[in-house]
Amino acid sequence: MTSPALIDGFGRRIEYLRLSVTDRCDLRCSYCMPEGFRDYEEPAHWLSFDEIERLVRILAGNGLSRVRLTGGEPLLRGNVAGLAARIRAIGGIDDLSVSTNGTQLLKKAAALRAAGVDRLNVSLDTLDRERYAQLVRRDVLPDVLAGLDHAARQGFRAIKVNMVWLPDTTMAELAAMIDFCRPRGFILRLIETMPMGGAGRAAGHASLQPTIAALRERFGLVDGVVPGGGPARYLVSPETGFSVGFITPISQHFCATCNRVRMTVDGVLHLCLGQEDRLDLRALLRGGAGDDDIAGAIRAALMRKPERHEFNERPLKLMRPMSKTGG
Repeated sequence: MTSPALIDGFGRRIEYLRLSVTDRCDLRCSYCMPEGFRDYEEPAHWLSFDEIERLVRILAGNGLSRVRLTGGEPLLRGNVAGLAARIRAIGGIDDLSVSTNGTQLLKKAAALRAAGVDRLNVSLDTLDRERYAQLVRRDVLPDVLAGLDHAARQGFRAIKVNMVWLPDTTMAELAAMIDFCRPRGFILRLIETMPMGGAGRAAGHASLQPTIAALRERFGLVDGVVPGGGPARYLVSPETGFSVGFITPISQHFCATCNRVRMTVDGVLHLCLGQEDRLDLRALLRGGAGDDDIAGAIRAALMRKPERHEFNERPLKLMRPMSKTGG
């Protein structure tokens, strides 16, 4: 017997949940969180692990197969490896990943792998220590690099390095990152900034299209596929297998193939990163709704999932910063 599918109003199958387990972060990346930000959710509003497991189980029973734990910085939440193990044990979940800034990997990578986490995405925008400290407002690059080296020994199926492509990012920084990732087997991904809140808009935007063309020519890269289920398009080297991914929400949006929704730490299901459509699942959970009622509410909400975001047409539309939504 096949599970009912989560289908939106445009026929897209939703199989991927990006699940924020905290809105706290130990960094203050300039494009993500406004300096001095204090608008955190009260811990009493956070979903408990029991509530999270119940929601993922309901979603998995309706066709969800991928979960990514995000934040804030998800590794700041206590016993996040225990939560990962609970999610990994749910039938139908065949891919579990974590997005992290890397500061806690030295302490927690082994436990995550033992809990069944398949893949890691690690934010790393530059290898220049001074510039890194300016971008994240903390001097912790050595900790992140040590955490990455430790994680590489734990047997994750893939480790992806996410490099946000800012207007002042240089090709020299990119070359250094390629030289760092290639021998370690890390998959490099370049990401265009999005106008999420004041911090995102202040960071500015630079199209990745010229960079894609330059890398294709310089390294003899061709179009390829890398497992993961997200929106990245990849170029790969037929000779070495080295790959570079590109996430281009502004210059070449990927809304037609969107297969994901996001849930914040307080149980709000966001149907689109660039829109305000949402469903308050915490209210249903704590109001006594049954599993079938919750599943029905989710399926009804998906009918409101918009066809595409409006980052280009309405860049001032979203006031919430990326840190409030989850990665």
